[in-house]
Amino acid sequence: MALPVFDDKMSDADMDRMVENATAAAGFLKAISHEGRLMILCHLVSGEKSVTELEDLLSARQAAVSQQLSRLRLEGLVVPRRDGKTIYYRLADDRPKRMLETVYELFCK
Repeated sequence: MALPVFDDKMSDADMDRMVENATAAAGFLKAISHEGRLMILCHLVSGEKSVTELEDLLSARQAAVSQQLSRLRLEGLVVPRRDGKTIYYRLADDRPKRMLETVYELFCK
């Protein structure tokens, strides 16, 4: 997909869409800008995990993990599922996985 070009021919509707897209992208980037949230997404790439599993994997307290999951949920990046008293999380779609692949290419090779 080609990047949009700002020029005199851009309609107001196109400019409004660009602003909406920029706002959504900024929210997404803010959500993944925290190392704890980024690590949660990395763990969820391999499949659904309970909050307790994430606590163990991250060596973090339940309150901290829940706070980060709340932000990821707010941005629509993860989806919860309750089974009795246990809450499980999974990626909402493939955006986080694609983003992690890009980050890996940029910083980890």
